[in-house]
Amino acid sequence: MNQTILKAQLLYKDMGKSERKIADWLIANPGGDLPLSITELAEKCGSSEATIVRFARRLGFSGYGELKISVAKEPDSKVVSSTIDENDSCFEILEKICNDAYLSLERTLRNMAPEDISAAANLIAGAGKTVLIGLGSSASVAQDAANKFLRAGCQAYSYGDTHMQMIAVSLMKEGDVLVGVSQSGASKDIVEAMKLAKSRGISTVSITGTERSPITKQSDITLLTDTEETKHSSLALSSHLSRLVVIDALCYYLVYRNEDNRAAKIDDENEKSLVTKRVKE
Repeated sequence: MNQTILKAQLLYKDMGKSERKIADWLIANPGGDLPLSITELAEKCGSSEATIVRFARRLGFSGYGELKISVAKEPDSKVVSSTIDENDSCFEILEKICNDAYLSLERTLRNMAPEDISAAANLIAGAGKTVLIGLGSSASVAQDAANKFLRAGCQAYSYGDTHMQMIAVSLMKEGDVLVGVSQSGASKDIVEAMKLAKSRGISTVSITGTERSPITKQSDITLLTDTEETKHSSLALSSHLSRLVVIDALCYYLVYRNEDNRAAKIDDENEKSLVTKRVKE
């Protein structure tokens, strides 16, 4: 995949109107050499030279010259549009969904604060029990997380019914953790459950694709995933995938953390057994 075009796609929503003109031209002309001069590109894009320099720097280059060299070094590759057309073949649809998934995971990685996911992982690892809640597609993410956390040696439960969610939260104790999953971050019932948990001194973690949403206000820690939906994504496949990947990362951490704890406990028990044996002798 052309890395320069990938960067342009990832950063597209952060660009101004003039920079987007340059990105649109670059995406529409993959594999082609950039114009010899910055003036020529400015004319082709209907932009200014200063904007092109700003665009190049946004993508991590020192200027237009470095951008041009980078594009020239990269192999020709077809840019896959994220818009699924009714005339697309099944393979073309697959190609576009895979492209969207790739971009979604890249955006999730960019959005995620390392200290936040580390704090969430340690909070769950030390919890008495972890309760996960979500509605709709988020309920399946919560269920997947609970199953994986259980296999990792943690006490975890998930609830997709709003009444059961409130009951579960009311039975939680200090030292437990509530994880709310909501792509929009505005699911009223999930927000209310999070609010109840906070009022009872329960630690709260949210997994959402919407920054500064209602759920984040009720969260001690927010894990921000992909914030962008594609034009065809009625099933929110890409954002769903990004949440599952975050769950997998937490799960792997918990597995290794618990293995280390078990190993330390075994070593401690062996040491105590050895000391006892020596005393008896």
